Amino acid sequence: MDLEPGIYQNHAKRESWKTVLTLAYQSLGVVYGDLSTSPLYVYRNTFAEDIEHSETNEEIFGVFSFVFWTLTLVPLLKYVFIVLKANDNGEGGTFALYSLLCRHARVSSLPNCQLADEELSEYKNGRISLDPKSGFGSRLKSALERHRVLQRVLLILALIGTCMVIGDGVLTPAISVFSAISGLELSMSKEHHKYIEVPVACLILICLFALQHYGTHRVGFLFAPIVLTWLLCISAIGIYNIFRWNPHVYRALSPSYMYQFLRKTQRGGWMSLGGILLCITGSEAMFADLGHFSQLSIQIAFTSVVYPALVLAYMGQAAYLSKHHSSEKEYHIGFYVSVPGKLRIPVLVIAVLAAVVGSQAIITGTFSIIKQCSALNCFPKVKIVHTSSKVHGQIYIPEVNWILMLLCMAVTIGFRDTKRMGNASGLAVITVMLVTTCLMSLVIVLCWHQSVFLAICFVLFFGTIEALYFSAAVIKFLEGAWVPVALSLVFLIVMHIWHYGTLKKYEFDAQNKVSVNWLLSLGPSLGIVRVHGIGLIHTELVSGIPAIFSHFVTNLPAFHQVLVFLCIKHVQVPHVKPKERFLIGHIGPREYRLYRCIVRYGYRDVHKDDVEFEKDLVCSIAEFIRSGSIGTDLTIEDLSEAIEDLRKDEDKMTVVGTCSTHANGIQIDEDDISSAESVGTSELREIKSPPMIRSRKRVRFLVPESPKIDKIAREELHELMEARESGIAYIMGHSHMKAKQGSSMLKKLVINYGYEFLRRNSRATTYAFTVPHASTLEVGMVYHV
Repeated sequence: MDLEPGIYQNHAKRESWKTVLTLAYQSLGVVYGDLSTSPLYVYRNTFAEDIEHSETNEEIFGVFSFVFWTLTLVPLLKYVFIVLKANDNGEGGTFALYSLLCRHARVSSLPNCQLADEELSEYKNGRISLDPKSGFGSRLKSALERHRVLQRVLLILALIGTCMVIGDGVLTPAISVFSAISGLELSMSKEHHKYIEVPVACLILICLFALQHYGTHRVGFLFAPIVLTWLLCISAIGIYNIFRWNPHVYRALSPSYMYQFLRKTQRGGWMSLGGILLCITGSEAMFADLGHFSQLSIQIAFTSVVYPALVLAYMGQAAYLSKHHSSEKEYHIGFYVSVPGKLRIPVLVIAVLAAVVGSQAIITGTFSIIKQCSALNCFPKVKIVHTSSKVHGQIYIPEVNWILMLLCMAVTIGFRDTKRMGNASGLAVITVMLVTTCLMSLVIVLCWHQSVFLAICFVLFFGTIEALYFSAAVIKFLEGAWVPVALSLVFLIVMHIWHYGTLKKYEFDAQNKVSVNWLLSLGPSLGIVRVHGIGLIHTELVSGIPAIFSHFVTNLPAFHQVLVFLCIKHVQVPHVKPKERFLIGHIGPREYRLYRCIVRYGYRDVHKDDVEFEKDLVCSIAEFIRSGSIGTDLTIEDLSEAIEDLRKDEDKMTVVGTCSTHANGIQIDEDDISSAESVGTSELREIKSPPMIRSRKRVRFLVPESPKIDKIAREELHELMEARESGIAYIMGHSHMKAKQGSSMLKKLVINYGYEFLRRNSRATTYAFTVPHASTLEVGMVYHV
């Protein structure tokens, strides 16, 4: 069953200012939890080792100037005013940019793309032409489409950004929670504090991950008030510190303080940029979570609430520190020392809650991005649990959740300080931003059809800023920055192996598919007994007959009276509308009762394991039969002349929506055989199947009076109803892959060990369905690729 409500609301979101402001308020709890908690650890990490806070205040004012201009140029200018416009039909994130590029340059990593996919309403993103107007843009597009190496580089670039986001999903909860509870050090001795801080942080993290399976919709209404309270709290404390300690701190907004800072500190100042970088952690969430809100709502929330609150918080800390140079305690530079003594405990409680909200957002975002990777064949199939039937995008992945928890605990226990956690988190954040900058430059040329000069200016301006921070983060490689690199390398290897193996498997299926002439030679009975029921044969092919079908026909004495070759695939758009969900066509003459059904989903679409899918599938096939889109009654002789090329099967497929989208077409009604018969209306005529003693359900198609359907179509509908009453069997291939003899050692390692290990330990291809064990038939095959 598709969770349709909440998916196509982009236009509705812009209907009124009330709606926009409501979304802006809700975005505070989802988008800005991580960014808003950065004042907890930015100054502490910056002054941890490389520079010192001197009496002249040049260091603290220089750091604040860097923080202000970094917040202004990266989150505000780059993301809020530029990157948010590069959305993919309202969706954001690394894969949204990659999806846009794949559609405009046709460099999709998915092997089963069809021309019919380009007719989807969201494919062109509302633009008239996909072709760039400039000469350079056309040459760049041709180069990407012509050279496989460039396509792989583009895919790897997108995967690197994705892997770093996943790595940030490990580091953000650790550093946020650990920094939030660091305020305990002001109320106890250092000897006691070091034995309390780590256990308390671990306990909070365990509770956080253990509650993930309940979903966030039950407590999500608390997220925005918590973050808003935190932002108001830090901004109020900032204003107090400014007027209480140094009202002239605003002068540090001048860029000249950055120059003075670097001139005095030199190499130490450059290395300290890794700590300053942490002030923009969470900025990518504004783009990644765009699909849950709207561009205008996120812009309003950041510019009117988040940005001013953060500037006041950092300015207030700088004002306080400019008048306090005591270094008796090593935590004298932290956030909590600038909080008035009587407010520290309440502020600590709010900080912990805000850290939990920010961690929750990044964990949920990690689930979402892994789902997207899995949909695009870049991650092994995992169990996806939908925690809410009303809120789109609320998912939970058990395997990923526990892996994240173990890694997060390992980082917390292993590092035990925000310095090394900050070094690790900073490298992950800036790498994602660099990837976004590179992809955005291509989007400017290929998707926005702007001049290459504009793209170069974008890369030079923002790329230079981010490269400076990246260099400062990389230099701390041995001091914690190796963690995101190691995590990303592991995830990148897993993704690349899975994508490579999936591609090779599809190529094997495409090269070994059965000819239609062979099918025609079997006759309408396929050479065997046809028994009651519907057989769903799962295949990745979008055209032709899979080789596994010949194995079934050869080895099984009987087959179902209706056979459906079912292909469930994802396309390079975020969402596929329900009215465009199914592509249905006949295979062979109509009397064979063979159908091909391609079910299309976007990479952000939610497919819930529910029996309603079966109802939608059968109803859509019935509507396809009624509509008569194919329209002719072909004989075997006529058909054999028309199907020499298997791709013609694809050309004859018809777009059919779900039951809810063809209200004026055929509707299906199922109930227990003992229930009373329903009476047809004046507009709908009831086509009933003959009674069957063995059936538990009675199936009825409600067919409109007009237009009339012909006799052959009526017989086809009767047979489809009888088959549905008898039940549905799921027929799946259980394949094993082996590298061919003579393959390189690397290929043998990747296919025989890497891919096979991932396949054995991942969900089956049909994990999205609730398939009864008794209704499942598996036949094994060995693929030599």
